[in-house]
Amino acid sequence: MACSFLLRTSRKTWPFRFGIRGPSVSAMSAGAAFFDLDRTLLRGASGPAISRALRAVGLLPDRSIPGESLLFGLFDLVGENRPAMMAARQMARAASGWSVEAVARAGQMAADELEPLVQPYARILIDGHRAEGNRVVLATTTPEPLVAPLARRLGLDAVVATRWASVDGHYTGEIDGPFVWNDGKLEAVRAYAEANDCDLTSSHAYSDSWYDIPLLGAVGNPVAVNPDPRLALYAVVRRWPVTWLDVPPGVPKLAGLEPQKFLFPFARPELLPFVRLSVHGTEHIPTMGPVILAANHRSYFDPVAVGMAVARAGRPARFLGKKEVFDAPVVGDIARAVGGIRVERGSGSDAPLEEAAAALNAGEMVVIMPQGTIPRGRAFFDPELHGRWGTARLAAMTGAPVVPVGLWGTERVWPRSSRLPNLLNITDPPPVSVTVGPPVELGGVDPDVDTRRIMDAITRLLPAEARRRREPTEEELALATPPGRPAEADEEHEAHRRPGED
Repeated sequence: MACSFLLRTSRKTWPFRFGIRGPSVSAMSAGAAFFDLDRTLLRGASGPAISRALRAVGLLPDRSIPGESLLFGLFDLVGENRPAMMAARQMARAASGWSVEAVARAGQMAADELEPLVQPYARILIDGHRAEGNRVVLATTTPEPLVAPLARRLGLDAVVATRWASVDGHYTGEIDGPFVWNDGKLEAVRAYAEANDCDLTSSHAYSDSWYDIPLLGAVGNPVAVNPDPRLALYAVVRRWPVTWLDVPPGVPKLAGLEPQKFLFPFARPELLPFVRLSVHGTEHIPTMGPVILAANHRSYFDPVAVGMAVARAGRPARFLGKKEVFDAPVVGDIARAVGGIRVERGSGSDAPLEEAAAALNAGEMVVIMPQGTIPRGRAFFDPELHGRWGTARLAAMTGAPVVPVGLWGTERVWPRSSRLPNLLNITDPPPVSVTVGPPVELGGVDPDVDTRRIMDAITRLLPAEARRRREPTEEELALATPPGRPAEADEEHEAHRRPGED
């Protein structure tokens, strides 16, 4: 029950889901989206990068301040704490006499180091708010000159941050306006809203910190991002959405890990005694960056087989799956929890493709089966694999490489004719192979040509028997046909299906 609730609240986080429009622009045009910086927009604390930049311009001593690394480590682990914030407040006094120009240079240097730390889905969320007509504002305790360069690089509309008073190009050691933390952050945001005709009840606020509850409670759409322990509990009580910006919306995390990473240690062939599974070629899967894994489709066991290759590669993947999977009790919650992408065949909607593109643009790995469905009847034995255009279109949209995966023997574990897999065959388990090949060279112009290249690359990874045309037996045809349907009807269905149909 708790997991189900978390999934529901996480999905509410996004007023739009990867380009799917939410409220109209006119309804939201008076609002803004306020983002905290540390552990919200960024993966961790900005302090270490800022300290290094201040040292580089000669404003801090070369040696670290006693206890500094411990304080930053504690911040990364549990979030904001009073000692760290009190130290941040005293920083204004320490900056007395510093050159405004030198601090500005430090801010530029810090931005070089901080920009790669921006959470992948934060950029997508920012773009979505901008598309909806919302102002996007950075709201942070960190002094304004040290974070304004990063905000400009991200294309944000404004910065609400602690300001240091200055005279004649040097800081005085005083704070100009509120210290932007806790109630002071709300005060500064309200001042911004009043000056910019911004309606807080139509606004969103994103933060990881218990100390940002005043701001979160003042907006119409509060969101707890990577919440510290106290905010996590408070968000449950208030029924505020909870999300993480390093994983797709709807994917929960526990102890900093998403479900797939919890499962990786258990994704071992020896733990599946009902199948003799072999996996080869996973060195072709990039260790980071966007990638599309394109596999042939022979059985409902295919996701498990591909999952073994994904686990061996050590990085999560987002699987495209039929809507029936997501609509099923329990299984549907699991599919969403691992970041699955729902596909409703025959709807003509581009939403799944857009969601997959967003995941790739965030540097994720996406698994797709270009055939769309398991071939039925005699079509199952056709040595020529026929794919649909979605994979080629996705590659052209994102520039992500397509890595082919050849599956063989999965139908022996879960034939098309069966509603359940055969998990009892442990005395003579059937052999199943998963073979990953090098990226496919695509032209990116003609989806028909690229689809053919993808399917040919998959075919080359299959054993020789897969490339020989033969007449299946009646028993084989029956196994390749869904339960309760005559093989002839499925052959007729396959004959009339357009090869490029999505």
